[in-house]
Amino acid sequence: MLNPLHLRTLIAVLRTGSFAEAARRLGYTGSAVSQQMASLERAAKVSLFERDAHGIRPTPTADFLAQRAQEVLAAFGEFEDEVQAMSEGSVGRVRLGSFPTASQQLLPLALSVFVQSHENVEIELDEGEPEKLVPLLIDRDLDLALVYHYDLVPHAWPKALRSTKLLSEELVLLLPAGHSMAGSDISLAELKSETWVSTGIRTSGARSLRRACAAEGFEPVVKFRSDDYDVIRGFVRSGLGIGVIPALAHVGSDGIATATVRDLAVRRHVVALYPPTSVNPAVQGAISALKGSSAAAADRMEHVSVG
Repeated sequence: MLNPLHLRTLIAVLRTGSFAEAARRLGYTGSAVSQQMASLERAAKVSLFERDAHGIRPTPTADFLAQRAQEVLAAFGEFEDEVQAMSEGSVGRVRLGSFPTASQQLLPLALSVFVQSHENVEIELDEGEPEKLVPLLIDRDLDLALVYHYDLVPHAWPKALRSTKLLSEELVLLLPAGHSMAGSDISLAELKSETWVSTGIRTSGARSLRRACAAEGFEPVVKFRSDDYDVIRGFVRSGLGIGVIPALAHVGSDGIATATVRDLAVRRHVVALYPPTSVNPAVQGAISALKGSSAAAADRMEHVSVG
């Protein structure tokens, strides 16, 4: 196999006209250059120089090989630059997993910031709930995933993954417009006679609500369920019940009012998960951008009025 180092030395020999001058230019000894050229001749199975008492004279084969070697080494240099860029995270691909609310509220700003400094990094997005995304991380089918967990619902991320906290959000109580409690500061116990709209019975959001209500001595009466927050809002707007959703998913709209539940201490926590030995340095750039967009989202939520 031809050695790129030997090809570079061959080019230097042809440019300088001697082994000795090429050695001085390259920082080698004359003997090292001579040995490299002998090795190159053995690898190529051709004679590259005519040697006599007065010096060396390159053969036509040496001229041809040196000409083609310049093209190959130029391409190899570009390849080395690309490899270095990949190691620095400035080119490549980030396979990102996210749940729908985060995709809507966190990713637009985060990715717009990320691409400004990583314009040659491709983003591949896969959406799903944590139970789908975490196995993909374990199998290295994803580089990074946004997931969440609720207070009152035990959780443990796999030890094989690292986590970075991004956001903790309150739950927002949704009421039909005109509800007697709209805009009020109430306790959770005051809602025990209400009909509820909630997410699926096995979801962590629904489980945390049941446990919070149980601590106040009642079981919420849930008549309608959906894992789509737009559907939940539609049901509440139609007077089918009340509901709680994470603040990140709250969108003010006609026909829906809100209220503050002062003793509902449940929060949903959004975190970024990633393998601890990730070979993709662009992941850290993505996490940094997500921290910025999460901080902006938290600021927006603090200024959302209740009423």
